[in-house]
Amino acid sequence: MSEQPVIVLVRPQLGENIGKAARAMLNFGLTEMRLVSPRDGWPNPSAGPAAAGADVVLEKAQVFETLAEAVADCSHVYATTVRKRGVTKPVLTPEQAAKDIVAAPGRSALVFGPERSGLETDDVALARAIITAPINPEFGSLNLAQAVILCAYEYSKHCDLVQPTLEDLLPPAPQEEFEGMFEQLTDMLEPRGYFEPYSRAAATRRTLRTMLTKPGWNHLEVRTMRGVLSALARKPGPRPGKTGEKA
Repeated sequence: MSEQPVIVLVRPQLGENIGKAARAMLNFGLTEMRLVSPRDGWPNPSAGPAAAGADVVLEKAQVFETLAEAVADCSHVYATTVRKRGVTKPVLTPEQAAKDIVAAPGRSALVFGPERSGLETDDVALARAIITAPINPEFGSLNLAQAVILCAYEYSKHCDLVQPTLEDLLPPAPQEEFEGMFEQLTDMLEPRGYFEPYSRAAATRRTLRTMLTKPGWNHLEVRTMRGVLSALARKPGPRPGKTGEKA
């Protein structure tokens, strides 16, 4: 796999937006930011709070006078813009560009323009291709961090990032545990006439089994449900802490 792409912000105007772009980068594993003539200079005290902990990106950020200098070591340069601005270039979606970046040898740069006006024609002319996201034609305005996160996310699909919530999910319960729960439930229902008429008992059991297998219970959920059934099977009696209380 090729090196991760460089994120180049050309003439960014607000420190907050630089910080938010850094946050978007680090969310998806990108750490190299380059700034071209930031309007308010660098470092910018407003960038840190907006980065929300993505300090490593800001600390490593490099500053250049021109875009040509910022991408001098990059073999592949992609300009993000809503329109071609009079320059004939291949036009890619963020997804297509990410695939190209992963497949191509050498460094790649993703270039983003100022918040208000976007990249100038001369900036786009330096690029190998244009990246344009499919977007509502009646409202095609993305802020800087949104544009960065779109491209960073598509690139991250080709990396080894793990969705955090996946690590917290328990595996499905083994069939043996489910069968034990199902048997416990049907044994409780049988004496209460749930399966009457008995000519329909087999079909009723199949329907009940189908309904209960749909969620894909994990072992903790099975244990919890069996605890519920055990509680329901017990004869009602005084609850702890209720003895002696007046009605």
